[in-house]
Amino acid sequence: MTKTVNTVNTGTLRLVRLEITRALRNKKYLFFTVLYPAALFLMLGGTLDGTTKVMGTELTMPAFYMVAMASFGALTAVLVGNSERIAKEREKGWVRQLRLTALPGHGYVLAKTASAGVLSLPSILVVFAVAAGVKDVRFEAWQWLALTGSIWAGSLVFAALGVAVGYLAGADTVRPITMLIYFALAILGGLWMPTANFPQWLRNICEWLPTRAYTGLGQAIELGGAPHAKDVAILAVYFVLFTGAAAWLYRKDSLKA
Repeated sequence: MTKTVNTVNTGTLRLVRLEITRALRNKKYLFFTVLYPAALFLMLGGTLDGTTKVMGTELTMPAFYMVAMASFGALTAVLVGNSERIAKEREKGWVRQLRLTALPGHGYVLAKTASAGVLSLPSILVVFAVAAGVKDVRFEAWQWLALTGSIWAGSLVFAALGVAVGYLAGADTVRPITMLIYFALAILGGLWMPTANFPQWLRNICEWLPTRAYTGLGQAIELGGAPHAKDVAILAVYFVLFTGAAAWLYRKDSLKA
């Protein structure tokens, strides 16, 4: 029993290392995930006055967009990259080869989620560095650490969603499906603009979206408090739903193979 568990753990870690190595060699990953969010921050938040507050809050616009673009970059890394890689791997037969190893379904889902989570970290740090260096965004040391940890941990929810979408769609259809989910979550979750500008009926819907709770983690920390229990609970529920869907779709795909 112990030997089997060790074999599974070793296989999962090897797959995580392989996924990270492959992504770091991908120039598209380095641009769209690491550099693009920082460029968007400069375009959206870099031109705004540091004293301008977000409607209904004490949060300045540069601080708001710093969290929003760091979250957006992490979302890009774990959702778009994960789903498209998995769909292409299924088409090429790579996943079928993995099924011949000792790595079980939950180990595969865990490896994909963990590796995607690791890859989201550079985009977060680069956006923070640009915000601090260009717009003079300043926080206490504990806030920087808490912001990094909360945004990184929250990205695992969308990494699981990326795995699920990768098994739901084929290689030819995964991109439009992912883009539809990606932009809908980004816009309605308040990553591109404050949801306070939305009509009330739309704000009521947005309050229950995972991206709205995701940005809420960082915004609460920026204001000097702890993440709201509601936001943490919403993300936890979505994580369970997405990982469950990913595992179920993996097993369903295994039966077809």
